[in-house]
Amino acid sequence: MSRSALSPDGDGLRLMHVHAHPDDESSKGAATTAKYVAEGVAVMVATCTGGERGSVLNPAMDRPEIWADMPRIREQEMRRARAILGVQQVSLGYVDSGLPEGEDPDPLPEGCFGLMDPEAAAAPLVRAIRSFRPQVVTTYDEHGGYPHPDHVQCHRVTMAALRQAADPQLFPEYGPAWTVDKLYYQLGFNRKRFAALDAEMRRRGLESPYSERLAAWENFDYEQRITTRVDCADYFEVRDDALRAHASQIDPNGQWFAIPLDIQKAVWPTEDYQLVYSLVPVCLPEDDLFTGLRSQSRRPQLADLLVS
Repeated sequence: MSRSALSPDGDGLRLMHVHAHPDDESSKGAATTAKYVAEGVAVMVATCTGGERGSVLNPAMDRPEIWADMPRIREQEMRRARAILGVQQVSLGYVDSGLPEGEDPDPLPEGCFGLMDPEAAAAPLVRAIRSFRPQVVTTYDEHGGYPHPDHVQCHRVTMAALRQAADPQLFPEYGPAWTVDKLYYQLGFNRKRFAALDAEMRRRGLESPYSERLAAWENFDYEQRITTRVDCADYFEVRDDALRAHASQIDPNGQWFAIPLDIQKAVWPTEDYQLVYSLVPVCLPEDDLFTGLRSQSRRPQLADLLVS
């Protein structure tokens, strides 16, 4: 393990990402993940659901046998992606809620993740946090990054789990209480980033895939909330390889890969986050999720400082 991946007491630095579905770990913050793995940081992905109700978005795989075997397909894809990223991964075991669509969408299916009590659903994540003991956790903001019921629920469950994991009175069977030092929201889907990529594509005389998305964009909040930009352009290829591993979910000829990598690296070489709370001193803006943890001693406290 490299010296840069050691915390002040000599223990290793550990990062946990909490995601809703298989493929989210590869589409949100994956280059950051690859960067820290390369530096010797231990990274764990906690995946809330199996993605059983995901759509087949790759035309080459849109076949009846794929739809019929979706749980196994998603598990296999997740296995390939985590190997590419070099991460540990734990599945919390909940059932995908699906994405309600249309003017009069069907109600969420009984027993799905989105309908669970977040305080109760947090239990397996508490166990994972106490076992892995991350100093840093990332997840989605209160709106889920976008209004998918599983993404919103992922936020709620993560917040509940952080509180519960820090309380020694709860779940003693899961091991000693653990307080996470820093929590971040992933804010990669901010308008300013897409607008910059769009502008450079047009400047080079190339067709941008983002024109309609930008014209319809209504939420300008995220670009104002960014506190932390991690320079990870050297790992965009790893990110894309991990995303392609989710072959049923990703069209290799679609928008995800429409912007040449040289443009992405030149125009927006970072992945972006909002620091929600920190139990160690920091000075904003940051360029490292472990700012304050490489040179400061841990200060374990109850997580009653969480902002939900």
